[in-house]
Amino acid sequence: MSLNKARDVLKTYFGYEDFRKGQATVIEQTMEEINSLAIMPTGGGKSICYQVPGLISQGITLVISPLISLMKDQVDALTSLGITATFINSSLSNEEQRERLNALRQGRYKFIYVAPERFDSDGFLRTLDSIPLSIIAFDEAHCISQWGHDFRPSYRTVVNRVKQLSNIPTLMGLTATATDEVIRDLQQLLNVRNEHIVKTGFARDNLTFKIVKGQSRSAYIEEFVRLSKDEPGIIYAITRKQVDQLHFSLKEKGLNVSKYHAGMSEIARKEAQNAFIQDDTTVMVATNAFGMGIDKSNVRYVIHYALPKNLESYYQEAGRAGRDGAPSDCILLFSGQDIQTQKYLIEQSEMVEEKKRQEYGKLQAMINYCHTNQCLQQFVLDYFNDDTDAEDCGKCSNCIDETEKVDQTKEAQMVLSCVKRMGERFGASITAKVLKGSNDKKVKQFGFDRLSTYGLLSHYTEKDLIQFIHFLVAENYLVSEEGRFPVLRLGKRAVDVLKGTAQVMVQVAKVEKRETTDYDGTLFEKLRALRKELADSQGVPPYVVFTDKSLTEMARVMPQSKNAMLLIHGVGEKKFEQFGEQFLEVVVQFAGEKLKETNDKRPSYLTSYELFVEQKHEINEIANTRKIAENTVFQHLMQAGKEGMDLDWSRLVSEETEDQVMAVYDEVEEPGLKILKEKLPEEYSYEVIRAALIKNGKWD
Repeated sequence: MSLNKARDVLKTYFGYEDFRKGQATVIEQTMEEINSLAIMPTGGGKSICYQVPGLISQGITLVISPLISLMKDQVDALTSLGITATFINSSLSNEEQRERLNALRQGRYKFIYVAPERFDSDGFLRTLDSIPLSIIAFDEAHCISQWGHDFRPSYRTVVNRVKQLSNIPTLMGLTATATDEVIRDLQQLLNVRNEHIVKTGFARDNLTFKIVKGQSRSAYIEEFVRLSKDEPGIIYAITRKQVDQLHFSLKEKGLNVSKYHAGMSEIARKEAQNAFIQDDTTVMVATNAFGMGIDKSNVRYVIHYALPKNLESYYQEAGRAGRDGAPSDCILLFSGQDIQTQKYLIEQSEMVEEKKRQEYGKLQAMINYCHTNQCLQQFVLDYFNDDTDAEDCGKCSNCIDETEKVDQTKEAQMVLSCVKRMGERFGASITAKVLKGSNDKKVKQFGFDRLSTYGLLSHYTEKDLIQFIHFLVAENYLVSEEGRFPVLRLGKRAVDVLKGTAQVMVQVAKVEKRETTDYDGTLFEKLRALRKELADSQGVPPYVVFTDKSLTEMARVMPQSKNAMLLIHGVGEKKFEQFGEQFLEVVVQFAGEKLKETNDKRPSYLTSYELFVEQKHEINEIANTRKIAENTVFQHLMQAGKEGMDLDWSRLVSEETEDQVMAVYDEVEEPGLKILKEKLPEEYSYEVIRAALIKNGKWD
């Protein structure tokens, strides 16, 4: 089956002109009944990979997801497009589950979302055997793997239960984060060949990653949230106590904020989550228990108040920002004391020692991320062995140009020398004490107060020295061995620094709020208010109506017709049928009022010119908007052309017409407009003849 049909479905239902990277490959394989494994970043459009072939296929698509709230979001989005879909999970009563299973048997659903626990039921398996399944998609597929960072035994058994079906349909695994071990495990479980793994890379081009150190974290958050008070954001903290304190502090400042953690009642958590999803509150302060099942596309920033336990968790949580593809910020507020908190959590867990050792190793990679001078996006890609040849992002807090680089070669030599003289048998804390010249009991016990490096960096605080040591580890000047009490050893790059043949430069990045000013903010707010009103009336999240990316594009382009609206990102025929006319009415009215305001202040032809050139409106659209004749609009554009302003002439006169007009012009002795009209084909209007002449500088 051709991909052309898939593209038609994509445009009609989802309003996208073409597939994102990797989507077409997965869809084509699925339509050819080939099992696939898709590793795409959060916000990379994984759901499209099963929704498009699911709409084309004759059978039913089953989506297995461990995330109950995500199921509801996905079903809301599909049903808003007129697609029959439902979910079956523990949030439903037994009666509701039976009703939906009966409807499934009767063929009333095209998509069915279920939790993995459904497969514990033999009756559910019998139901699946009685319906025409075409696709089974495993969302958050890393949960299937024993090596996944969120291993769930109940999810692991699902694959074996699926394989008990009498007719196993095409299988698809989808995940945003997968190490090489996880990929190999998923391949074996889902019977996916190497050539059918689609790995688009982990890069998120619309995200800006930042590390903030040495600042008051609560003060930073208060200021950032105040500056971004109209933009949805998530703030993650490690403990419930941190969440409660942050929530209280922000609430006290009059900010629109909710909180979420496991110590709250289920009703309170649900109310907080719904308020955030429905845009009733702007900021969510939460532990990592929040967000796994949130499909909210317009989260503009994710701030980590404290150090996450590993890069897998961090990248997945940070990736909840900017799912709509619009620019968004991911900020990590680092403090060295968080390292001990995470180590304590590992040590207090019930994991076996080997698993604890692995977790310490992952934590060290997370610490290295906080101290590296490398591009932050590139650091993450290297961690996941991403070989897509991505370049430095050019905008993270390590890449931005507004940075100050400080030469700390001498300090590095002192640290490296101290580690060597201590026998490479101790960790960062006691090394910092020696360099500080501390009277600590252990320092004297081991005789380190007699070393030549004792007190060499006494003008620094121990906290600053520990942070500098972590930086040296991140940049491979030092190696920190894994374990609860990591031991420092000299790394690959230490020798050249000690010899004085290499410099150690530390960069300090400025942190600034992202600015987005390429669209009309007043119109955007009007569109957002309309979206909220429609969403509330239909009981769906606002982003199900239209994403922020769609609204900002409307506020930038200001479409004046249905055809122009259908060119907006995320506006397909189905969405336009439901909501298009209402949004178009707001845009047209706003554009008309804005034009009326500007018409009194500037030459009229410039207004027509800007609508034609900058907003790509056609002549008839400009005429309708401005309530003037099309010929007048044309005259305005010709005036701009005569004054040497840039015009896309191909929209006014074709190359073939232009050539013919100029050929006749060169033939006649007195090439007036009337004479040229008589000698050219009848369909050549005075307007296109004039356009050809003005373009070629032959008209005064």
